[in-house]
Amino acid sequence: MAATDDRRTESGIEVKPVYSAEDAPRALEAPGEFPFTRGPYPDMYRGKPWTIRQYAGFATAEESNERYRYLLGQGQTGLSVAFDLPTQLGYDSDDPRAHGEVGRTGVSIDSLADMEILLEGIPLGEVSTSMTINAPASLLLLLYELVAESQGVRSDALRGTVQNDILKEYVARGNYIFPPKPSMRLTTDLFAYCAERVPHWNTISISGYHIREAGSTAVQELAFTLANGIAYCRAAVAAGLSPDDFGERLSFFFNAHNDFFQEVAKFRAARRLWARVMSELFGATNPKALALRFHAQTGGSTLTAQQPENNVVRVAIQALSAAAGGAQSIHTNSFDEALALPSEHAATVALRTQQILQTEAGTTATADPLGGSYYVEALTDELEARAWELIQRVEELGGAVAAIEAGFVQDEIEQAAFAWQQQVESGERVIVGVNRFHEDEEPHVELQRIDPEAERRQLERTARVRAGRNAEDAARALAAVRETARGEANLLPPMRDALRARCTVGEICETLREEWGMYDAVRARP
Repeated sequence: MAATDDRRTESGIEVKPVYSAEDAPRALEAPGEFPFTRGPYPDMYRGKPWTIRQYAGFATAEESNERYRYLLGQGQTGLSVAFDLPTQLGYDSDDPRAHGEVGRTGVSIDSLADMEILLEGIPLGEVSTSMTINAPASLLLLLYELVAESQGVRSDALRGTVQNDILKEYVARGNYIFPPKPSMRLTTDLFAYCAERVPHWNTISISGYHIREAGSTAVQELAFTLANGIAYCRAAVAAGLSPDDFGERLSFFFNAHNDFFQEVAKFRAARRLWARVMSELFGATNPKALALRFHAQTGGSTLTAQQPENNVVRVAIQALSAAAGGAQSIHTNSFDEALALPSEHAATVALRTQQILQTEAGTTATADPLGGSYYVEALTDELEARAWELIQRVEELGGAVAAIEAGFVQDEIEQAAFAWQQQVESGERVIVGVNRFHEDEEPHVELQRIDPEAERRQLERTARVRAGRNAEDAARALAAVRETARGEANLLPPMRDALRARCTVGEICETLREEWGMYDAVRARP
């Protein structure tokens, strides 16, 4: 690139030609000490490397189970379940609105029968599982718990995470069902249920990943994610829960983008900011509630359909930033994901990328390897300051929910996304293979193909579930869900009973739709 006197990160932070001690005057605490800039644990990866958690799921439960068992056999250390759009939106596969989408972007789960097949042969007492599910998160966790029960695994032995972050759906992803108030009730009901029954489960993964995918800057990703976290904490406190207790089970989910040093600084600033939030706003004193833990995924929006093998390099750089920034688990995207769901070959390359980073690159030898770098420390301070200023603007609007309802968060992200696209189209921001360094002939890539018969097989299984259950038991269970939705009691116990009675995810969500209504975040904006 041509030399210029004005170099900036994608968040607009000016980058000086050289940094000195004057740019990083802060004394560094040890890893594992407040405010946890250098990591949540004293020994970090020397004690335990990050969990390799490859996100996977497609077609029906049978195909996804086969992929999970393959990845575990190749050395993956944790499951990460992708659900299809109908499941994410609370529709059964045989709902007319689901036609053509069944199994396309993830696995289809309609009932306990599907979850039993999905997890067949996987020892749930030994494997940590993450499920990217939001509006119906409580239902998928309950299905997981019921399958574990059938395996003889106690609920208090289960480890994993449900994303359960509905606020970011309203601004960045669109997979919401209900209005914000009852949605927040489901979130805090899940907090309370897990505190009693599934104590080692992370009850929410507060997600900046999708905020960044929607086009935000790193500063906006930090600020809006933590602002959402504040809203969840306030809702939990209002429900009578203790910050020192529920704070232990909060986790975060961040994006790892291409600006390597900025990303490392972002992860460090996130821990420092969250320690401040939990201490100053909520009075938490439990170190486990103060120390932010996070999963990172490499940036899907940075992958290019042009010259797709270049994505292997992008993913490696991004994953290295997450490791240098102290992530607790990492997913590496497959190089073909700008074209299709990952093929087995591409998924294996992504998995091997993490294994090389863990075993060959020296990433697990020391905590916070870039700590003390004048540049990284200056970036950490600047990201913290800018994110905190933006959090304060959200607070002035009445908090995250009010800011979302007013359209403030959406407008900020949309403006950032538009500015980024303008820079790409003008050539100011270079994307290799897209607006510079073209090739006349693109390489051929073998893509994953979804069996067109998968949807038919899924519909047939759901029909068999309905035909084989006790209809009266199912009707009574759904009536109990409806009655509880009208009151204030925790919804998870009656929903658990309904799932055990072979009611479907769609039937339970439809019951709640009838009571609470549906929400349109676009039309709700002023």
